[in-house]
Amino acid sequence: MNNQKPTILITGGAGFIGSNFITYFLQEHSEYQLVNIDKLTYAGSTENLNEIKDLPNYHFINGDIADEQLVKSIFSDFPISGVIHFAAESHVDRSIQDAKQFVEANVVGTTVLLQAARNAWERLGVLHERRFHQISTDEIYGSLDETGKFNEQTPYNPRNPYSASKASANLLVKSFGYTYGMNIVISSSSNNYGPRQHEEKLIPTIIAKALSLESIPIYGDGKNIRDWLYVTDHCQALDFVYHHGNTMETYNIGGGNELTNIEVAIKICQILDQLKPDIKARASIEYFADLITYTEDRPGHDRRYAVDDTKTRKTLGWKPVMTFEQGIRQTVEWYVNKWEKVTH
Repeated sequence: MNNQKPTILITGGAGFIGSNFITYFLQEHSEYQLVNIDKLTYAGSTENLNEIKDLPNYHFINGDIADEQLVKSIFSDFPISGVIHFAAESHVDRSIQDAKQFVEANVVGTTVLLQAARNAWERLGVLHERRFHQISTDEIYGSLDETGKFNEQTPYNPRNPYSASKASANLLVKSFGYTYGMNIVISSSSNNYGPRQHEEKLIPTIIAKALSLESIPIYGDGKNIRDWLYVTDHCQALDFVYHHGNTMETYNIGGGNELTNIEVAIKICQILDQLKPDIKARASIEYFADLITYTEDRPGHDRRYAVDDTKTRKTLGWKPVMTFEQGIRQTVEWYVNKWEKVTH
């Protein structure tokens, strides 16, 4: 790699949002080099990066951000001028089953990364210039009633081990800004969707279950509300936050698409009705939505999330361009194509 080029360390870049971001970023900013460290757990795959893996300004490291020696060596071996930190365990159901691995990945891993960055940049006398960008989630804020939205001043009120671990990581990031003067910035987004998301998440689960003619499980009454953000819109927002966000500030990123889980499920089923009528005919069902079943609600299931991203839009000049109608159709088509390749 070229030591003269600015080099950003991306963590968790083989996962859903990280891989989409790397692909987007290298297309937009050829003047940068990216070093990607990913543990390649079940949720990450190097296949997500096939289209950019051979670029001369991209380098992949298979490793754990909680490995102090490895992370320290990355800052020694590469001229890291910034960090964009995606790496995290992120599935709420898994955090309910085993909170410890979420603390290890999201809290300990973030601490190791912060300390390595701080030490390396302090030695070079550039601590205040080089940026550490923490990627977070609106789940740190807790749950909303039928009205109102989370803004950047909303107190943290996490309701499950996953969101608690992300809130903890955010506080650690802020503490390094206050204590050491690190140039940190935090962004919190609403629910992402799009290509490359792991099938344990809601939208890929609905698609996979429907294509397999299995019951489509929806928690509780299906009326939990999420604000959906298309992943490439999120990637552009992250680009703007990293380059133009103010030190020590948080930026909320939303899609402006508040929908209940059952509305999302029905919309996906309607698209599949058009795309794959042959499959539903095999099961003698009229609509894919006939497969929807309600299951016992998840413990601590937040009722509604919605973020006020006025600050991001006004101060950084960002806004999402993908409508939910366009985005969900593109997403369903991507998963159908992937499914057809596997099954044929």
